[in-house]
Amino acid sequence: MAERSKIIDATQQTAARVAGFAYLIPVAFVLAANFGLRKGLIVSGDAAETVRRITEAMPQFRLSIVFDVVYSVGVVALLTALYVVLRPVNRHLAALATLLKLVYSVTALMMVLSWQAIAHLLANPEYAQALGADHLQMLVKVNLSATMDEYYVGLAFWALSATVIGWLWFKSGYVPKALALVGLVSAAWCALCTFAYIGSPAFSHLVNLWWFDTPLAIFDITLSFWLLFKGLRGAGVADESSAA
Repeated sequence: MAERSKIIDATQQTAARVAGFAYLIPVAFVLAANFGLRKGLIVSGDAAETVRRITEAMPQFRLSIVFDVVYSVGVVALLTALYVVLRPVNRHLAALATLLKLVYSVTALMMVLSWQAIAHLLANPEYAQALGADHLQMLVKVNLSATMDEYYVGLAFWALSATVIGWLWFKSGYVPKALALVGLVSAAWCALCTFAYIGSPAFSHLVNLWWFDTPLAIFDITLSFWLLFKGLRGAGVADESSAA
């Protein structure tokens, strides 16, 4: 079947700029939550000190949870906007990418619930009285570990979604192909590393955890600025349903 050009409409341009905001603003909230509000509260290898610090800074800890919820809402806005932009390229792949990213948003909410469970355990004195200090610390430690498991399982779905989206950006011509190719490779790399790590946590000794998603995060930030200031360019290709 022949393929014909499809002019970008105003809805797509608007959705592209929404996507730019929907990534940058929520990611600022999640970075503030993890590297600002919670940074000094979580002490690696010392559950007792972690419990003490969170208990003494409970309003700050709860605010970090609110920021995580804002981030989760932003992910839903992002996946919706990206679907509107990329649907004309290939609606089936766009739907697949949306569903994969939706699973990621669910895991992000599971992380919120794990943080919330810690807040409940430490904000209510009756839990400490009934469980004792050792058991309370163990439950907090288990929930802290759960947030990491939830993150990397979710990251696998984010990376798969980003791989599909990277291909759609490359095929569409809406952004420079070199930029789209960087996104495609970064997403595939993140997916490969994440699945390897889930299968064998010892993989983190071979590739540092920070190198899993950092290239993809840099690409997402760069793409967001491009969409905000440049928008979509040229004419993309129509999906297969519009071919003659």
